[in-house]
Amino acid sequence: MNHFLLRWIAISLLYCAPVYAVVTPNPPDLPAKGYILIDYQSGMIIAEKNSRAALAPASLTKLMTAYVIGQEIKAERLGWQDIVTISENAWSEKFPDSSKMFIQPGDNITIANLLRGVIIQSGNDACVALAEHVAGSEGAFVALMNGWAKKLGMQDTYFVNAHGLDADLIQTSPSDMAILMKSVISDVPDVYKIYNEKMFRWNKITQYNRNKLLWDKSLAVDGGKTGYTNNAGYSLVSSATEGRMRLISVVMGTSSKQSRVTASKNLLSYGFRFFDTKKVGEKGRIESKVRVWKGDVNEVNAEFIEDAYLTLPRSMSRKLERKVLLDQPILAPLAQGDVIGKVIWTSEGETVASMPLVTNQAVEKASWFGLLWDSVILWFGQMIATVMASTEVST
Repeated sequence: MNHFLLRWIAISLLYCAPVYAVVTPNPPDLPAKGYILIDYQSGMIIAEKNSRAALAPASLTKLMTAYVIGQEIKAERLGWQDIVTISENAWSEKFPDSSKMFIQPGDNITIANLLRGVIIQSGNDACVALAEHVAGSEGAFVALMNGWAKKLGMQDTYFVNAHGLDADLIQTSPSDMAILMKSVISDVPDVYKIYNEKMFRWNKITQYNRNKLLWDKSLAVDGGKTGYTNNAGYSLVSSATEGRMRLISVVMGTSSKQSRVTASKNLLSYGFRFFDTKKVGEKGRIESKVRVWKGDVNEVNAEFIEDAYLTLPRSMSRKLERKVLLDQPILAPLAQGDVIGKVIWTSEGETVASMPLVTNQAVEKASWFGLLWDSVILWFGQMIATVMASTEVST
C-alpha cells in the first residue's frame, strides 16, 4: 500500500482498500525537504513526504499575514480603502537584501495596495506596515498570527515575525501550510483573488508575481505563495482547479526557483490525472429517519454535519456503493449534532470510506409514562432477539 494512503487513514479516518497500490502509481519523487498534496473539498492527503517536518517558512509566512488582514476586514474592523501611514520601522531600506514593496516613511497607502505589496511583491516592508496598523506593533500582530494558527489546527507552526525572515524558533510544516492555504481560499476569498494577479506597480517600480505557475497554460493555477531564505530553501504553495476538483500543493525546501515550480507542477498533475473528487452528501439533506426511544419525540432526521466529499483513485470512484448504518437503539436525551450512525462506501466489497451521520435536533427525555412504555418495548424486543439467537445456535 502506498505511504500516502497510510497517512490518509491516520488523518482522514477513511478506510482504504489494498487495491489502491495496484491501480494507482506512486506519487512523484520530489527533491524537497517536505511536501504535501491535498484535495481542497475532501481534505484527503493524496501524496506527502515529511509533511509534519518542522521547516523554516520564509515568505510562506505571508499567507498568515494576509489571512489575518482578511479576517480583520471580514469582521469590519478594517476596510480595503483605509489609509495606512508608513512608519520608520516599515521603511523598505530596513530590508536591504530581501523582497520589498519599496515604501517610505510618511507614505499614505490603502490596505488594498499594501496587501498587494505583501501577496504579489512579497514585500517585507508591507508586512510590517500592516502589522503596526492593525495591532500597534509587529510583536502584537504576531500574537494574532499565532492565535489564528492554533484556531486553524496548525500544530507545527510558530511565527516570530510578520514576513518570515529566518529567526530563532520560527517554523511551520507542509501540512500546516496546506491547512492555511485551504483556509485562505474558503474563509477570505476576496483576499485569495489577489494571489491570481500577476503584477503590481508601486513607487514607479513594477514587480511580477513570483508564482510562475500562474503563467503555465497546462494547469489552471489561480493562486499561491513563494518563499525563500538561505535556511528555508525555495518553497511554493499553490492551488489549481480542473473540472470539479481543486488541489493544494505545498513544496518546501527545494534547491532553486525552477525546482520548486517543476516539483509543484508534477505534484498537481499527478493528483488531477489519477484521482477524482465527488460530492457524496449534502449538509441538511435527510439521509434517513431514525427511531428514538425514551424521548419527547419518537423520530429524528439523520444528516451529514457538513457537505461530504470523497477523493478516490479514478478507477475506484466509478465503482462505489453506499450503505447507511444506524446505531441501535438510540436513546434520549440527544443533543443536536450527536452522532447516531454513519454512511459507508464500498468498492468491490471493500470499505473505502466512512462518514458520521448526526441528529438534526435535540431530544429531551420523555415523561415517566413514555420512559416506562419504551423500556417495556425494548425489553420485549431484547428477549425476542435473545430467543431467536439461541434457536439459531441450537439448529
